[in-house]
Amino acid sequence: MRYESYLNAVLGFPGRFKGSGIGYRFAQYQHQKFDITIGNFYDQFGSGLIFRAYEERNLGLDNALDGFRVKFNPVAGVYLKGIYGKQRLDFEDGLVNGPGIIRALDGEIFLNEAFESLAEKKTKITLGGSFVTRFQSGGTIEKDTLVLEVPDNVGSYAARLNVIRGNWNFYGEYVAKINDPNADNGFTYRAGEGFFTNLSYSQKGFGFNLQAKVVDNMSFRSDRNLLLFDAPINFIPAITQQHTYNLAATLYPYATVINGEASYSGEVFFKIPKGTALGGKYGTNITMNYAAANSLDTTQLAGVEGVVDGYTRNSWGFGGTKYVRDFNAQISRKINKDLKAKYTYYYLEFNPLATPVTTDEKSMIFADIHVLELNYKIKPKHSIRLEAQTLFTEQDKGDWATVILEYNWSPHWFFSIMDQYNYGNDNTEERVHYVYGTMGYINGSNRISVGYGKRREGIFCVGGVCRAVPASNGFELTITSSF
Repeated sequence: MRYESYLNAVLGFPGRFKGSGIGYRFAQYQHQKFDITIGNFYDQFGSGLIFRAYEERNLGLDNALDGFRVKFNPVAGVYLKGIYGKQRLDFEDGLVNGPGIIRALDGEIFLNEAFESLAEKKTKITLGGSFVTRFQSGGTIEKDTLVLEVPDNVGSYAARLNVIRGNWNFYGEYVAKINDPNADNGFTYRAGEGFFTNLSYSQKGFGFNLQAKVVDNMSFRSDRNLLLFDAPINFIPAITQQHTYNLAATLYPYATVINGEASYSGEVFFKIPKGTALGGKYGTNITMNYAAANSLDTTQLAGVEGVVDGYTRNSWGFGGTKYVRDFNAQISRKINKDLKAKYTYYYLEFNPLATPVTTDEKSMIFADIHVLELNYKIKPKHSIRLEAQTLFTEQDKGDWATVILEYNWSPHWFFSIMDQYNYGNDNTEERVHYVYGTMGYINGSNRISVGYGKRREGIFCVGGVCRAVPASNGFELTITSSF
């Protein structure tokens, strides 16, 4: 079990988290071909397009199931799973669940394990399928002059395929959902569907990864009236790369538009061999990534049909509204035995009307970001790292710069200071230095750090899910222990 306390909740977490108590508890029993869990648990079917129960503590997100789960392995290569329960929604001196009931089945067959004739084949194939339904008492809603009945049960299903051969890996998944009027889609009755596919190849010194995704009205929650982070049954994978450098990760991060998006991305990495003119003594690593996302190709409906279904989709292709274009390239190289250098360039086209991370009213933001990172080994166990970042844009709040200096005394101590400065803001009163210092101690799986300074208002993203972070000034103490 897990004991939690929110006195008060961390800034940026759901403000309704209150008090102290048990937020997670379970009992598990395993015997031969059965695995039974009663209480809280996390799980995922396929890529998560149809079902994902998980925790992301840094975002304050936790939609654990509360009920029971049965896993059954009847024969070699066949894996079955059944789930029944409610989702965690809130915390008030203990766990508070949402109103919807989740019932789900998932099956997977690994053909090479299930059939002896395929056991030694080089091609490995896995097939999977899922069915998930939500029960929530419906009633009626009024839209214009219509009175429409809301369904109690909403079902969804998915099929997936994974093929691996040598250095190649292909994954594809299709998901569909029946009519589900909810707050995300304006309580329309259009059915939802989507697909996600990934093709990758990797060998020593070279590899690439291609992805494509279309989601159409695939918001799926255990409470149809909620928005944002609350009670999501499924998870829409992000197509853009999740950036780690400060300016790229916090100013214009793009996750996904859950109700309608067509997108694709491609990444290639390779190493220029050492001993060559371009590779140098130690070799040079190069990575390039490009991602694009648009609205769906749709036609809006009129009259009663428009009130009920909203729109019709014309194709699986791009619609006329651009959401994001994200190109980045990185070159990293070991200069000598003590010095490593890394340069990263980003070009962003970002639509703040699709992902509202800024109050700027312009339809598109264009930004260039440059990052130089240097790591220097002073002596054994002592190193220093410098990050110099700058962002150029004529939209929103103008140009930014960030400098981070970090000193590491391995294996226990680290010290860092960061200054983020909006030097290009047209309003000179908002040209503020956001200075933040941190020091910490690490011992095995235990980590303690203390920080002080000023943080700007912005967006914080983890794994394709983002939350707004309010402006703050003060101390922060973090203690982490894993066991």
